[in-house]
Amino acid sequence: MKSDLFASEHLAETATFPGMSLQNAKCVKYAVNGEMQARQGSMIAFRGDLQFERKGQGIGGMLKRAVTGEGLALMAVRGQGEAWFAHEAQNCFIVEVEQNDALTVNGRNVLCFDSTLSYEIKTVKGAGMTGGGLFNSVFSGYGKIALMCEGTPIVIPVTAQAPVCVDTDAVVGWSEQLRTSLHRSQSVGSMIRGGSGEAVQLRLDGEGFVIVRPSELTPQKTSN
Repeated sequence: MKSDLFASEHLAETATFPGMSLQNAKCVKYAVNGEMQARQGSMIAFRGDLQFERKGQGIGGMLKRAVTGEGLALMAVRGQGEAWFAHEAQNCFIVEVEQNDALTVNGRNVLCFDSTLSYEIKTVKGAGMTGGGLFNSVFSGYGKIALMCEGTPIVIPVTAQAPVCVDTDAVVGWSEQLRTSLHRSQSVGSMIRGGSGEAVQLRLDGEGFVIVRPSELTPQKTSN
């Protein structure tokens, strides 16, 4: 049988090292030798001796998810084999977190990660009771995490001289050491007249970076 479909760039070859790698722009391959964590429902194929087990968030995590709609619905993947992960054909990117690093990520942008990383759902300081981004997941330790987003993300440096304000519906994640607060970009008069639709943003101060996607939040499909 012959087709461009069988070209080498589409072929899934056997992994030569454990852990995650990009299969292509829309999919992550993970060579499992022990255990890893992934978003529930994101496995699209696997081979080998693997088991998939739904993972709870604990009482605190479940409460925050119920209140905000944010959080991480995870599954543990255990055994030896290879698995492929994707979600709604979103673009995938791998970030390596080093010791003493920490990355704050919106739960909707997490695809999978190494079990050597720990995560905690935290309140975004200074955000008050606003919309998206009130609760985010903070990853620390060491290992790799696969992020996903619609479109090609933009990484914006943040410095003490140049803080950055981001739409909470567009932000993917940021350096944990950055300070967060609310920024109002509309005057009261403008808000009374109907406003621009961009009244409040999340302001980031300090030294680090912020990742944003080139679109605002779109309705998420309900996970079963």
